[in-house]
Amino acid sequence: MKKLFYAICLTLLLSSNVVAEDVNAVEVKVLAKTSISWDGQVLPNYPKGKPEVTILRIKIPPEVQLSMHKHPVINAGVLLSGELTVVTESGKTLHLKSGDSIVEVVNTWHYGKNEGDKPAEIIVFYAGISDMPITINK
Repeated sequence: MKKLFYAICLTLLLSSNVVAEDVNAVEVKVLAKTSISWDGQVLPNYPKGKPEVTILRIKIPPEVQLSMHKHPVINAGVLLSGELTVVTESGKTLHLKSGDSIVEVVNTWHYGKNEGDKPAEIIVFYAGISDMPITINK
C-alpha cells in the first residue's frame, strides 16, 4: 500500500512540474486574419514597387478627434489602451476597446476619435511601398 501511495505522490509531483512548464509555453493568438476591412470592403491588391513597412505608435488624448483622412495602403493595428471610435465619411462606425484589433479601411475617408477619459494608444502596421504616403489628409 505504501508503494502505491509513493507512486501516486511521485506521479502528482511529476505532473505538477509539467503544469509549471506549460506556464512558460509560448502562446500565439491570432488577433486578425482577413481579406476584408472593418467596414466590409475587400482589401485591394498590394501596390507594385519596393516594399516599405511602417509601424506607428499613436497616442490620442481624451476628447480629441483626428482630421478626416484616408490610407492608400493596407494597414492594421491593435489598440493597446483606452477606447477609440472610427467613423467613415458615409457614417459607418467602429468602436474599439483596449486589446481590439482593426484592419483599416483603404482609400476611404474616415477619422478616429477618442470619446473616453483616458488616452487611446494604438500600434498600426502599414504595408506600403517606398515614396508612397501612408496617410492623406482631406
